Amino acid sequence: MTSHPEFGQNTPGSEVAKVFSGQIRGKTILITGVSPKGIGHTTALAFASQAPGLLILASRTKSRVQQVVDEINEKHPSTRVEIVILDLGSQKAIRDAVAEVGKLTGRLDILINNAGIVVTSRQATPEGIEQQFGTNHIGPFLFTNLLLPLLLSAAKTNPPGATRVVSLASAGHRLSPIRFSDYNFEGKPVPPEEDHFKPLPGAFADTTPDGYNGIVTYAQSKTANILFTLYLQKHLPQLGISPYVLHPGTIETDLSRNQSDRLTAQFYKVALYWKTPDEGSSTTLVAALDPALNDIKGLYLSDCQIADPVPHAKDPVAAEKLWKLSEELVNEKFSLEASE
Repeated sequence: MTSHPEFGQNTPGSEVAKVFSGQIRGKTILITGVSPKGIGHTTALAFASQAPGLLILASRTKSRVQQVVDEINEKHPSTRVEIVILDLGSQKAIRDAVAEVGKLTGRLDILINNAGIVVTSRQATPEGIEQQFGTNHIGPFLFTNLLLPLLLSAAKTNPPGATRVVSLASAGHRLSPIRFSDYNFEGKPVPPEEDHFKPLPGAFADTTPDGYNGIVTYAQSKTANILFTLYLQKHLPQLGISPYVLHPGTIETDLSRNQSDRLTAQFYKVALYWKTPDEGSSTTLVAALDPALNDIKGLYLSDCQIADPVPHAKDPVAAEKLWKLSEELVNEKFSLEASE
């Protein structure tokens, strides 16, 4: 249970940051996917308001993240903010970004894997991985593992569990497990336990002429975020690091800028409550800061409280299988046990 059961879907992130100001002050925090009109924007503002030691904002486009930095400099001029260019769809770019982070700091207290994309037509990363799986899961998988030495450095002096890895998933994970037999969505046969939820409602079932369904592939990537965290929870708490994953809520951001009107209308049919971006950042802040979560209390949060993902997203066998597949796709093995 969290320390503030009164927090819920209407709680703004700015309020959560004030409540947990002691967990922010002086800390080194990295947030990915920061740009105007997004959850990363309001998350960064909330952290910046409570005097972190260093706030690193990572994004693909410098001009966009610079707008957020300019706002922080205006509102909180004493907060040190640094920009790192990060394209989670490129493994080379990820390795370059990690090198830049290492030049800025020797420790990392909190990592927020906030970045994500939604596409509705078939695209691929430079490594040939389906774009949403490659960017939303494989990218954070590689980025987090490469940053582990900085997290371990912070964990040596922080209270056990206060060092955090927080990843943003989505309630949309319930629509698809990991399609291990066809993770690139190329039309290969998949067994029933790997197939997506059927029937998909309305526009969620729409496919491109070549059979690509952006909603199913997005859902697969969000299931991957949860299974990745499940694997991390098995290994990192004994090293002083607490990983959590969350659903931020339904928020209208630039993430949906490329989807069709028909698909947007479908989201409005199924979403009961649309959060403001400030409300959308609150669950991230609880997952990153609440001292009650230093000891692992659950896996997945929603509306600032512990919640349950669907069964296919909390299967330890699938988590192990996904870890091995992810290692293959980045061509590198990461043995967390070796760090003990």
